Amino acid sequence: MSSKVNITPLHDRVIVKPAPAEEKTAGGIIIPDTAKEKPQRGTVVAAGPGKKDEPMTVKADDVVLYGKYAGTEISYDGADYLIMRESDILAIM
Repeated sequence: MSSKVNITPLHDRVIVKPAPAEEKTAGGIIIPDTAKEKPQRGTVVAAGPGKKDEPMTVKADDVVLYGKYAGTEISYDGADYLIMRESDILAIM
């Protein structure tokens, strides 16, 4: 599932591929582009080595939940990613 990214995050940073925004509600109502919310779930594509005294707990291919405004958006080879600290990740699914 994960795509190869030739970016290596430093220290406690991770690169996350956000999940696509919901197109439809559970009841079948189609959500217009202007009303779609920013996804809060994604797949870890790459993870740094961690800090000296704190090893990383997430690894590539983990599906994670993160804060709504966490991370910095980057574009690489036409795909959008988020780069964030491991502490911005709330849970591993």
